[in-house]
Amino acid sequence: MYFAALLARTEDGWEASDTELDDVETLSDLADLAREASPDEDTVLVLIEQEGGWFGVVRVDGEEDPRIYVSDAAAAARSSYGEILLTDELLGREPGEDAPDLDALDLDGTEDGEPDDDEADDPAAGAGSAEGMPHGPVGDAQVLEDLGVTEKELRSLTEDALTEIAEALGASEVLETVR
Repeated sequence: MYFAALLARTEDGWEASDTELDDVETLSDLADLAREASPDEDTVLVLIEQEGGWFGVVRVDGEEDPRIYVSDAAAAARSSYGEILLTDELLGREPGEDAPDLDALDLDGTEDGEPDDDEADDPAAGAGSAEGMPHGPVGDAQVLEDLGVTEKELRSLTEDALTEIAEALGASEVLETVR
């Protein structure tokens, strides 16, 4: 189960709104959605979690590029929402770097969807987009540092991470209203 919310910082404190990510296909779409939540170009946090799997924080400050932290890249890569956050830049690779080299493919007759012997014996083979992803956090672990959540604290969060982040920000009550 997924939960996604926007926390917009205003002069009166934090305002929360739940958000649907069904129409969001790219990080740019997500940043635009966040910017719409704050007409004054204040800080907006997009908080996303998959229960028991991973969480992500996207910080948008006005027109600046979004800053991203994902608690577990491999887990997030198996999620359509996680894939939005796991950009080539975040993962430190060139765009299209993970695309297969067509000249190097061994077309041995298994291209019709039949697993070759190695894949049949190893269920992890061809595990999809999580393959080659780091197990563990990626991104800007200092994304919330100036808001009171240190890098060490962010990296240590696991269960109920978004609630703990909201508590540190003084926004737990507003977040709970949209949960």
